[in-house]
Amino acid sequence: MVPAEPTEPMSRVLVLYTGGTIGMRKNARGVYEPVAGWFAEQIAQQPQLHDPTQPKFTTRPSASGRRIHYDVAAYEVPLDSANLDLSHWARFATDIERAYDDYDAFVVVHGTDTMAYTASALAFMLDGLAKPVILTGAQIPIERLRNDALDNLLGALGIAGHYAIPEVGLYFHHKLLRGCRATKVDAVGLDAFASPNLPPLAEVGVDVKVAWHLVRPAPAGPLRVHTRFDPHVASLRLYPGITRRILENFLAPPLAGLVLESFGAGNAPDRDDDLIGVLRAASERGVVIVNVSQCLKGHVRPSYAAGQALVDAGVVPGADMTPEAALTKLAYLLGQGLPLDEVRALAGRSLRGELTEDP
Repeated sequence: MVPAEPTEPMSRVLVLYTGGTIGMRKNARGVYEPVAGWFAEQIAQQPQLHDPTQPKFTTRPSASGRRIHYDVAAYEVPLDSANLDLSHWARFATDIERAYDDYDAFVVVHGTDTMAYTASALAFMLDGLAKPVILTGAQIPIERLRNDALDNLLGALGIAGHYAIPEVGLYFHHKLLRGCRATKVDAVGLDAFASPNLPPLAEVGVDVKVAWHLVRPAPAGPLRVHTRFDPHVASLRLYPGITRRILENFLAPPLAGLVLESFGAGNAPDRDDDLIGVLRAASERGVVIVNVSQCLKGHVRPSYAAGQALVDAGVVPGADMTPEAALTKLAYLLGQGLPLDEVRALAGRSLRGELTEDP
């Protein structure tokens, strides 16, 4: 029997399978590892993802009558996301760019460990994005009887195919988060990601509720993909008793940018000029330093003398950015070859909705 051609509205979605727990299987030692071809094989066996009366990889119609046809592009060597580096981000962005005109939306299937970093990086790399790009994955592999993989994939695919949200998002456990606002908060729980300083863009229950007032407007220009990142960036979490020598060593060349994870609302030890002097010297010789809070929620503001001392030393307040967004943004800005004054100015401004600017 020849499958009937669908007559309902149809969205085309490209699913990029990069690796991660969602498509892993147990090896001879009893531990999970990524296996080439396994994810696509498992997907092909899920009746929720297929309508047998339609061409392969076509969903049943949704409540609105729309179907989704999706293609699965699996990377030859699936990756544990702990092994990702800057070259992988460039590949993901380039693959989306190549297929951009052929699809309505994109789902990037990814490991959870560094998913928030990749979501933030793609948000900055995909300049002028006018289509949904949604990252998802799982805490439990799809081969297991009880898993979160199928639910997360169905949710990401459904939102990508039905809602014109022109952003990089991260879908997990019934919520779509802005990608450059997301952070992993649970290593084992199914509700693994949060967006502490911005509500979800969408929540999926019996109905799908999209917070359209939070969604950024679609840009008017073409997609421009930036794949150059400066690798000489790092993060340093302050702690009581940190010494001048440790800070000097950390800020030594070739470091070009630092995300400083400070206390509370952006405070650092200022009882003498010991540590502040090191930061000032580094800033003066061209290191761009961005200050974000160690707290999950809240905003870096120079409300205290200990915070103002950092500003006076040339440190850029990072508002309410996540460490993941701050690090990828800094690497992105430094990779564009901009004057350092412009990098510092842009680091404190919202480029993709990654921070809340003061009114």
